[in-house]
Parts: sequence; C-alpha cells; structure tokens
Amino acid sequence: MRTPVRLAATALGLAAVLGAGWGAGALAGPVGAAPPPAHAEDAGHAGADSHEAAAAEHDLPAGLAVSAEGHTLDLAADALPSGDAVPLSFRLLGPDGAPVTAYETVHEQDLHLVVVRRDLSGYQHLHPTLAPDGTWTTTVALAPGSWRVVADSTPTAHDAGLVLGADLAVGGASEPVPLPASSPTAEVDGYTVTVEGDLVAGQESEVVVTVARDGVPVTDLQPYLGARGHLVALRAGDLGYLHVHPTAATGAEVRFAVEVPAAGDHRLFFDFRHGDVVRTAAVTVTAR
Repeated sequence: MRTPVRLAATALGLAAVLGAGWGAGALAGPVGAAPPPAHAEDAGHAGADSHEAAAAEHDLPAGLAVSAEGHTLDLAADALPSGDAVPLSFRLLGPDGAPVTAYETVHEQDLHLVVVRRDLSGYQHLHPTLAPDGTWTTTVALAPGSWRVVADSTPTAHDAGLVLGADLAVGGASEPVPLPASSPTAEVDGYTVTVEGDLVAGQESEVVVTVARDGVPVTDLQPYLGARGHLVALRAGDLGYLHVHPTAATGAEVRFAVEVPAAGDHRLFFDFRHGDVVRTAAVTVTAR
C-alpha cells in the first residue's frame, strides 16, 4: 500500500491537541453528470492511491497558493453573481506565461475542480471542459459569499501534480454557516453514509465509509473516477486540501488512508456513485 500523502502543515504551528470527534452534515443532491467509468476498481486500486500535488513554497498546504512551481491559476473573473448554473472559466498559466494545453489523465480526468464556500457549507467537485486555447469552462451553483476555487491537475510538460487555489467573491447578502453538530453519519437522497475513524495528527489514520439505504448496506457501489468512492478533505479555516482514493473496497466498506499534520477540524466530502448518479455526503472530523 502506497504511503498516504500528507496535507502539509503551515508554519503557524497548530500544536494544541484536541479531542477527536466526528460531526456530520449532508450535502444534498447529485454531483454534476459524469460519464460511466470505463473500468471497475478492485481492492488494489493503485495501492493507497492517495494523492496531493506539490504544495506551494514554504510548505503551504495544497490549494492555498494561486501560484507554485512556475504555474498560476488564472480565473477569468474573481467575482461572479449567485445562481444555480453560473459560467466559470479559468486557465492554468505555465512558466512561460502561456496557457497550459496538455494534461495527464489522473483518476480518469485531466483536471479535478473543487469549488467550496469558505465556511464549508457549499461544495462541488467538477470536471470542466478544456478548449484548444487552454481555457477550462464549466457551470457551478453559487450562493452569495466567499468561495475558493481549487484546481488539481498534472500538466504534461511539468510531469508532476499541481494543486492551486484562487478566491472567488459571489455577490449578495450572506452569513457564515457554522460547521454541523457532531454525528458519525450524513444523509443524502435517502442514503445514510457512516464514517468511522480517528484522525491523529502526523499519523496514518484509517477511515472506513459505509453506505446504506433503508437500513440495508449498499454493496454494489458503482465505480467513480476509477474507484468505489472518492474523498476530499478540506481543513476548516484555511481550506488546505487533500484528495484521497481508497486503499480497498470490499462489501459495503470503502477504506481510505488519511494523514493530517495538525489537530483541528476538517470537512470530509465523500463522493459515491449508485444507480448511475453521483452523490456527495459530508462529515466533520476533529483530528487530535
């Protein structure tokens, strides 16, 4: 099993050890339509297959820098209106200042885009369309407030993963939404998602996710992005990013290896596909 990728710590020294607790909420509704994957995942899906692209200078967590390793995430607009299907476009500029036009396919996509509200109350994992001139386009549901756009990709010429992030302001009156109360489960579209595990800062922690419907375990999850589940962890406060694929999936259980460097709250977003629809459930984890 490949060693899980670490979410790099900042120099702020989050050293206080907090008691571990699990909280939950639900992010209702399916993820944007995705084509059926071409192949199923088995228990040996590329080992742990956790990945985090190269962090920015000074060991910043992935997704916190708009520029790193000569590349820059260039949003077409850093302010957008609210709406259910707002056009969003951006480019990844290379070391020569020109838009990147060639990418490696990783987990069945050339680029993974996460659009998340700063208070973690809104989240979408999207796969935009690339134009020949290097412009990526998609539509996104946006409520008023402050958002973060995180692009996770591997430019062919760079031959290494990059995770870059940029702020996005969405017009309209808004109020911060607190993290949900502690609970080990989340409900989404009639499914109950249960997350078990104990995150310990600086150590590999196993997280086991199960999905049930009407009290019956779902054992026939369909492959999504080449696996039977997909996990994004975002740290509360700074939105440091970690992208994890399963170490194994047997029966109703999907297992992940997750390593965070510091104690504190993290929001875990679990994507799963069943009945040809991709859904997302969210829980809050406090690492100790």
